[in-house]
Amino acid sequence: MRIIGNNSEIRRIVSDTTVAQKLRLLLLIPHLGGGGAEQVTALLAGGLSREKYEVHLALVTQKSPPAETLPPWIAVHLLGAARVRSGAFRLLRLVHRLKPDLILSGMAHLNFLVLLLRPFYPRKTRVFVRQNTTVSSVLAFGKVPWYTRMFYRRLYPHANKIICQSRAMADDLAREVRIKKDRIVVLPNPIDIDEISAANKQPAHLTVSRTSLWSNPGPHLLAVGRLAPEKGFDLLLQALALVRQRFPHADLAIAGSGPEESALRAQSIALGLGSAIHFAGYVNRPYELYSQAALFVLSSRYEGMPNALLEAYAGELPIVATPASQGLVDLLQGQPGTWLADNTSVEALAATLIRALGELSHGQRFQRYALS
Repeated sequence: MRIIGNNSEIRRIVSDTTVAQKLRLLLLIPHLGGGGAEQVTALLAGGLSREKYEVHLALVTQKSPPAETLPPWIAVHLLGAARVRSGAFRLLRLVHRLKPDLILSGMAHLNFLVLLLRPFYPRKTRVFVRQNTTVSSVLAFGKVPWYTRMFYRRLYPHANKIICQSRAMADDLAREVRIKKDRIVVLPNPIDIDEISAANKQPAHLTVSRTSLWSNPGPHLLAVGRLAPEKGFDLLLQALALVRQRFPHADLAIAGSGPEESALRAQSIALGLGSAIHFAGYVNRPYELYSQAALFVLSSRYEGMPNALLEAYAGELPIVATPASQGLVDLLQGQPGTWLADNTSVEALAATLIRALGELSHGQRFQRYALS
């Protein structure tokens, strides 16, 4: 397994911790089998050296063993809390039992809890948090509770390090939260290049998931993400209706689950899209769908640096994206086989899709610069 965005940076940022014996690491996420943040933590856990680290993975809201296959040397702890915030005492008990050298939390609302509890941890415990979204966008458009900005500003300074996926995200965090830049580390998300490449090389008939989604002649569009307002799938459905005026057989598969599924299904019917839309549900390895896709679409209103995009980038798919974050724009701008919409609107997204489809040849793929 070759992980791009590897653990060398994690080793570097914990280098001032004693290494006379294995470092005991406690990685925290709400659950496995969700979105990109969960995948990042699972990949990181599997990529860390078993000779140098004793790795523990705590799933705060999960009650049953994860379906994902994890290396046998990773100790998985199921805390089984109803919600993240109700897992405080269970988390504290686990921390005092394990006495980890380092805690790494992987999502913003869990980060708040982890940092709120910090005064109750063993004295030498270090805490890193991973920021998985662009703070200014979340505060402006995310419909978050009124106290979110206060939590960022009061709690994040108590982290030993804050991990961001791009320099633009790090600068945004420093500005919005008023935190010193020496507390922030830029560490791109890990992706498994070898697994993506292997999936792309397999014949399409080997997996039912590859063939069952595409019923129309195409071109086939692929989008991946949680079915939530920030991902902009409602904009994408409207854009597809415009695209089909030029490409009448174009269809779209959306790999993901979430609270907006019913609304999106109703919207697709209202737009008359019918069989042109395929809701695939959560797909653990969306790159198994790449071989049949003409291009990957990211329609988000705001983002950090989504793993789905990085995987499509590494998988050499043509990419159409909204300018959902400066880090995303910095990654894609000027790269072969990428088209950026001028803004985040139905009209701009539709125009960009039409332009990309008009310029692409069947099955075209693009080699790009390395992500590491």
